[in-house]
Amino acid sequence: MKYTNYIITLFALSFLAIGCGTEDKKTMAVDTPAVTVKVSSVSEDGRNAFVTASGKVEAAQSTNISTRMMGYVDKIYVQVGDKVRDGQLLISVSNADVAAKLAQVNAGITEAQAAFSNAEKDFTRYTVLFNENSASQKELDDMTAHFEMAKARLEAARQMKNEVNAQLSYSNIRAPFNGVVTSKFIDAGDMANPGMPLLEVEAPGTYHVLALVPESEIIDIQKATKVAVQLKTLDRMVAGKITEVSTSARNTGGQYMVKVLLETSDADILSGMYATVQFPAKQESSKAIMVPKDALVHNGQLTGIYAVSQNNTALLRWLRLGRVFGDKVEVLSGLSADEKYIVSADGKLYNGVNISIQ
Repeated sequence: MKYTNYIITLFALSFLAIGCGTEDKKTMAVDTPAVTVKVSSVSEDGRNAFVTASGKVEAAQSTNISTRMMGYVDKIYVQVGDKVRDGQLLISVSNADVAAKLAQVNAGITEAQAAFSNAEKDFTRYTVLFNENSASQKELDDMTAHFEMAKARLEAARQMKNEVNAQLSYSNIRAPFNGVVTSKFIDAGDMANPGMPLLEVEAPGTYHVLALVPESEIIDIQKATKVAVQLKTLDRMVAGKITEVSTSARNTGGQYMVKVLLETSDADILSGMYATVQFPAKQESSKAIMVPKDALVHNGQLTGIYAVSQNNTALLRWLRLGRVFGDKVEVLSGLSADEKYIVSADGKLYNGVNISIQ
């Protein structure tokens, strides 16, 4: 009997403690100062349908510089990031064998020039003798043929020198236009092979985006159409215009390449940045729940927003987001129409904190 009374007493004390703790928590929640906030109501905005495609930013004028001769790289005169001028020397490739060939060609030109001069004199002399009836037609024809062959040998030697000079120009690689060195694929002492890229140079200032569009949506995309381009790294929207639409997906895995030229802006655009192109589609306008990006809360891979509960407290809602429209983003799930959410707060927000709506 005493044991039963002891158990009943323990349960009674436990319920009393729980009730007191709950009351204390309620008192603390009531006593917590309310955070002043600004709120907005969820609404469905009408947006024109569009097609999105991801791509990468590239310089409109860019080239990989290579050589047409084989040889060791003697010296590289520039580094990545250096600005270069049109015609500036960038790389020199070993040309000892070409230089030796040039010496041989020069010697051949000297020999051919001497033979030509001697043949020219003989031709002139026999022409005079023939006119004076002192030489036969056969002798004049032989001298004429000898003169023409000497002339042809001299021309061949000169053209061979032009060929060697062209090979020498391939050993001294120069910038094709004003730009910036963006990549270097070889070091001094390495072997350069014909066609192998050595440097990459691009002209900054004008950029385009190369985007791949699925075949189910390529019909709606037309050349010269104005589009919006979202630069993910810069969190900026830039205007652009479609300049090329590929008509074949044979080498791109069933997707069509579309080139979009970006308009000049104050954004710090760099080659290699990822971008999302928004192509207008020929569909009826649709409704979407839109919220400003500044109102979103990020926690690792999760994105949410503080909604307003019936008790005037902040309620954290995790969202599934869709497309971006300027400074707003589409909410696919997590918020319903006519709900209210917090746009800004004068204090720290957390789940369940009391709020005071301005």
